[in-house]
Amino acid sequence: MASIRILKKDINYVLGDIIEECYTWELLNPKADTKKSEAIIDEAIAAFDELIDKINLKNIENKKEHYRKIEAELEKKANDLITKVNKL
Repeated sequence: MASIRILKKDINYVLGDIIEECYTWELLNPKADTKKSEAIIDEAIAAFDELIDKINLKNIENKKEHYRKIEAELEKKANDLITKVNKL
């Protein structure tokens, strides 16, 4: 990991792209029920808040390990959300 700033940008870009994809799906399917896509958007926002809170924790003993876990968690959550978007 290069820096905390880059990790924050990665979180923002990845989850932002997932939200954007949900909005695109809603625009392409105006007659479809949007409850599922709205739930995915809410889940992405919650994941963003959770990951940023973890990054901003102070008094961490092993910072490298902590940030690696955050990166892995971002990847897992993003893959789960993308799977849900693909099922729409």
